[in-house]
Amino acid sequence: MAKSDRLLQMMQCLRTFAPPVKAQALSYELGVSLRTIYRDIDTLRRSGALIDGEAGYGYTLQEDPALPPMMFSRDEMEALVLGLREVVQVADPVLAKAAENALSKLKASLPERMRSEFEHAVLYAKRFYCRPEISIDIAAFREATRNEQIVEINYLDAEETPTVRAIQPLAIVFFDRSLVALAWCELRQDYRSFRIDRIRQMIVTNRSFRPRRVAMLREYLDRLERSDPDA
Repeated sequence: MAKSDRLLQMMQCLRTFAPPVKAQALSYELGVSLRTIYRDIDTLRRSGALIDGEAGYGYTLQEDPALPPMMFSRDEMEALVLGLREVVQVADPVLAKAAENALSKLKASLPERMRSEFEHAVLYAKRFYCRPEISIDIAAFREATRNEQIVEINYLDAEETPTVRAIQPLAIVFFDRSLVALAWCELRQDYRSFRIDRIRQMIVTNRSFRPRRVAMLREYLDRLERSDPDA
């Protein structure tokens, strides 16, 4: 691991681990010696990070130079915390981890007087049921959607009839009890939605439908809104 990457990862550990963070914990997490940890702490301090503590006691990140101070109203901060906690509850492991990292960065960016309010926000998100298990690499599916790449899927419909589709993925919708991909289906030559837990296998192809995704998604959403009798 390059030193610059290691320093970034160490900063993230100092943001997320319960303080004080022991040098041994950093050594284990980063896969380097204790001597390297001590040198990296000195490097971060010289770069402007306010890190309290010492060898044998542990380290606490007091001020993060990578993140400018942010001023939120109490309601704005509660909204951010609630939204990220909801992602932690409902998203796949990769996205949930990203939300946890975002929460730690948000906390580190706040002035000290606001951190207590952040840690004890009155709004929480909790789900008491589990979504159906997803068997595909959902992070790879998200990446294909961003990159506007056609994806070939083996899919089970509501009657568990298997079909093979080539789709142009447009978006992933977080419904209450399932994740649904909005897409253009090349087999049906029309817009379709696919429950992601019913996708058994997928192959991300090299075929691109760029730059049509945004326009297609807008058209599909407009069609869904017009078809809603309560809209």
